[in-house]
Amino acid sequence: MDRFLEGKKAIVTGGTRGIGRAITQSLLDHGAAVAMCGTSQVTVDSALRQMSNRGEVYGEVADVSNASAVSRFFKFCDEKLHGIDVLVNNAGLGKFRNVADLTVDEWRQTIETNLNGVFYCSKEALLRFKTGGRGYVINISSLAGKNPFAGGAAYNASKFGLNGFSEAMMLDLRYDNVRVSYIMPGSVSTEFGSGGGADWKIQPSDIAEIVLMLLRMPDRTLVSRVEVRPSRPKR
Repeated sequence: MDRFLEGKKAIVTGGTRGIGRAITQSLLDHGAAVAMCGTSQVTVDSALRQMSNRGEVYGEVADVSNASAVSRFFKFCDEKLHGIDVLVNNAGLGKFRNVADLTVDEWRQTIETNLNGVFYCSKEALLRFKTGGRGYVINISSLAGKNPFAGGAAYNASKFGLNGFSEAMMLDLRYDNVRVSYIMPGSVSTEFGSGGGADWKIQPSDIAEIVLMLLRMPDRTLVSRVEVRPSRPKR
């Protein structure tokens, strides 16, 4: 295994399942120390047990939609990692209903997790990047951030917003030794949507490979956006 991330320190939100888990595992396998968060102690503890043999990994329960919880999580990361080089904003959720049936709480929860949570985590990371002099933020978005669909009003809005936020943050920071990229997957085989395990879908490990590709790029080059689709989607 090419341990090109040896000595690097990474934070992955939503790192206990699905895409986030695959990213966490890949970062560990390539030498990084990783701190991840999840939404329950059960999922965090289970992920830690199953990944502890891969390398230096830490986990904490944190709701990224809560700014105070994010602040506490990053203080936990400070204690465990003593620095940060990479932040992967992966935590997210989807509430899929038409606007008439979508509740105020469902709307708020989707926006606060998928968009506000990325802002809270990025703010915390940028404070630490400033101290370290460099850093990389990778946001896991979705093709739903450019392709609206019926029943996706809240999710579409959160991901359209995330894409715009990512682009603006990239422009804010490009002269500060901080790179920003976002990945827009199509259908991924996870518990997130229906039909997990379908052969035609993108695998979480495929998204992890893209994260590794971004981290391998020389400093002079920034891949700001990656769109990824199943090669042969279900007809």
